[in-house]
Amino acid sequence: MDKICARRGRADSPLAAAVMAGRWIRSAAADDEHGRRWQANPDPRGNSAVTPEPWSLYSGSAGIVLFFLELAAATGQETYLEDAREGARRLAATWRRQQDLTLYHGLTGVMIALMEAGWTLGEAAFEAEAAAIADEIVRRGGELGDGVQWSGDPAQRGEGGVILGLLRAAAHLGDPAYEAAAVEAGRRIARLPVPGHRFGDCADLPLDAVTPGFLAGTSGTAFLLARLYGVTGEEQFLRAARSGAAFVREVSLVSGGRAVVPHHVPQARDLHYLGFCSGSAGVARMFYELHRVTGDPGDLDWARRLARGIVTSGAPGRRSEGYWNVACQCCGTAGLIELFVGMWAATGDRSHLDYAGVLASDVIGRATGDDEEGYRWYQAYRRLRPGEVTADTGYMVGAAGIGAALLHLDAATQTDSPRRVILLPDNPFPPIPLPPAT
Repeated sequence: MDKICARRGRADSPLAAAVMAGRWIRSAAADDEHGRRWQANPDPRGNSAVTPEPWSLYSGSAGIVLFFLELAAATGQETYLEDAREGARRLAATWRRQQDLTLYHGLTGVMIALMEAGWTLGEAAFEAEAAAIADEIVRRGGELGDGVQWSGDPAQRGEGGVILGLLRAAAHLGDPAYEAAAVEAGRRIARLPVPGHRFGDCADLPLDAVTPGFLAGTSGTAFLLARLYGVTGEEQFLRAARSGAAFVREVSLVSGGRAVVPHHVPQARDLHYLGFCSGSAGVARMFYELHRVTGDPGDLDWARRLARGIVTSGAPGRRSEGYWNVACQCCGTAGLIELFVGMWAATGDRSHLDYAGVLASDVIGRATGDDEEGYRWYQAYRRLRPGEVTADTGYMVGAAGIGAALLHLDAATQTDSPRRVILLPDNPFPPIPLPPAT
């Protein structure tokens, strides 16, 4: 069934490597009466890098469903659609057991997967379940009696991701109530003095640490506020987004047209992550979103500075404190590929696409599995635990997300037959990864 890639030998293209990743993920499938899920780590003696979340976008079935939808589009192999359908069927049947509402770890991510599966597969029942999740999110957001809010955490890991998901649902499902709830919740976040500064409970961080990064920091919150400005035109959102962006610029290290961002301040000004979750690849998304909704060339310049900081760091050949033995979307090479493919599509600068190819060659070369089992990536997901090496199947932590990044690079090279790729709500780049002129 995997005609794109030979049974033996190193994959010679991003598409072939993605097919090999799909082969390994398939080996982790487990079916029951509700549908299909995938083990986080199918190695006989292996353990997952993260807490088990069999439904989530971060490390569970929701992200793997998205990967198989994209793999089917890239290869023309309809068998991958069956994988996605069975995974979505189980999500639709079991989502009511989950309490977490967030984008990456909870029901908002499940909603995104069901919307995409319903649209691609022509399954109205999946979209109906997605709408039911959106209704549940809105209902629970009004339970506190103080406007619309859920957790009080404005970061992407908290309410920020939920709001972005509701905006996507409003556009996809055509229900303005979802946008109205998202905007109301966003107005409360916009009133925070400097959006994104309420982060004292991040794992492994001091209680007084301030994180300028994306998933749990200022950049992700500023991205959200910029998105809300683009949706509503309300100046309060733009002012708040600018406040967050100004803080990020203030704490960044700028030199020779390049920029890097500290992981947290004031304790770790010299620790510069490169990846999506807490580093340059995520922060660049915030500046590009500001450029997208305002047209300000200064914001695009900052996105370019951050990209240049990644290139001049020596990655992928040089492993630094902020770019260690990690390949995944969250904090590794796959997240960098997403940035540079996006920057190519946004600007047409060929150097971005060329560098994405360098990153892809590196990540393909680091894969394990030139055999019947397929590709998996052994990595030290947690920087502070370098001896804890695992290989996972999920989207943000494992093979599904690495495969998706490779598929996005493949799509960017198909100028004669462009195709839509599936981007998560916090990705601001064009869903057809080609420059406008192309």
